[in-house]
Amino acid sequence: MRLLFNILAISGSAMFAGVMLAIGVTLGGYWKSLPASDFLDWFSLNGRFVARAIPLVLAPTLIGLIGSLCLGWSEGGARVFWLGAIACVAAILVLTIAWFVPSNAQFAAKSVPLDQVSARLDTWLLIHNVRIALAIVASMFGILAVAR
Repeated sequence: MRLLFNILAISGSAMFAGVMLAIGVTLGGYWKSLPASDFLDWFSLNGRFVARAIPLVLAPTLIGLIGSLCLGWSEGGARVFWLGAIACVAAILVLTIAWFVPSNAQFAAKSVPLDQVSARLDTWLLIHNVRIALAIVASMFGILAVAR
């Protein structure tokens, strides 16, 4: 059972990073190439598809991390790394709820003034890069926990 949780934790975190990397690089680059009004039109029609990918990787990540932490709790060295991985994923969730959910809703509702869209999208992508880095670090912490 421990192996299954470890696999879910590490691969889930890595998949999380990959999904967000694809969103940031592929869609982010495309979005930056659009005029502000076209971006808002695109997001209004398609933004919901971006959000659908996250739960597919978040669920196994959380199951794996919680299971790995519980089963490895007695191992002090591993416990520290599992807690670090959970902290990274928790930070991703905080950023998602605090920034991305409201920003995405504003983009979808086309409520961002056109002259502010570019700056808002730049900020969106910058914070998104922080989420990518956190997911990569979570995966690395999982690897370190297993290697202990």
